[in-house]
Amino acid sequence: MEIFKEASAVGTGAPDAAELEKINRYSKTPLTAEQVYRFQVRLCDDQPDRDLERFDRASLPRLAELFRGKTGILDHEWSAKGQVARIYDTEVREEGHEAWILASCYMLRTEKNADLIADIEGGIRREVSVGCAMGKATCSICGQPYGVCEHRKGERYGGRQCLAVLSEPTDAYEFSFVAVPAQRQAGVTKGRKGGVSMTLKELVTSTGTPEQQDSLRELEQAAQFGRVCRKELLDEVVRLGLVVDLGADEATLRKACAALELPELKAWRGALEQKAAALFPPQAQLPAAKGGADKLDAAYMI
Repeated sequence: MEIFKEASAVGTGAPDAAELEKINRYSKTPLTAEQVYRFQVRLCDDQPDRDLERFDRASLPRLAELFRGKTGILDHEWSAKGQVARIYDTEVREEGHEAWILASCYMLRTEKNADLIADIEGGIRREVSVGCAMGKATCSICGQPYGVCEHRKGERYGGRQCLAVLSEPTDAYEFSFVAVPAQRQAGVTKGRKGGVSMTLKELVTSTGTPEQQDSLRELEQAAQFGRVCRKELLDEVVRLGLVVDLGADEATLRKACAALELPELKAWRGALEQKAAALFPPQAQLPAAKGGADKLDAAYMI
């Protein structure tokens, strides 16, 4: 999934010798400190954002690696003319209960970039957002892939707010200077480009054809049916686990089973059914003893 998140520029200055050496790894012609403008950007962190999502802290080091060497652009316009900077180094920083990626970036001190540098120095161009690809989104309540369970972002369950936890980064695209990232739509963009945050349902409902809207309704019904079937299967596996006494209580079994995929749940059900049948073989409700019928009939003979 493609993710676009808000970040911010946090520091500026001229590069020292060690930084200039890192910068020159990305330049074809060696640059001098006078030719380079250096600034730092705070990229993604592990805190809940306005889309009720957060990056998994364990994924930040890998994401930091992926951002090294990536370009800085304007307004998420993926064109060569919009390239203005490049990330030459990253690190993960922690403070208290918060962790984030700090990126060191550079741009050339050219006439073309003069206004942009002045805007950064003057605090006008301060906010940025990032684009990356994450392989997994997990429900913070139950740990299942977000969307397959009954929990929904923003709702509270047992006093905890549901979030989608983003993990397993697969790529980092860019960071971008944006005009007004404080607005909800500018901070996170999904569904289409241009700074607009839309879910699939919103997109199809507003712009889709009648056929596409019908298909979406069918998908929603199928998803609801799948959630019900999964819950029934999970309940049956937990019940069988208690019957054969796996050594765990119901809450522990339910938590363990919640992380299993559908084929794994079916395999568990089959194995537990066999174990239960071996432990408790079926018996006739009224067993007949040999010769019992004759004795019964004889009791009524006159």
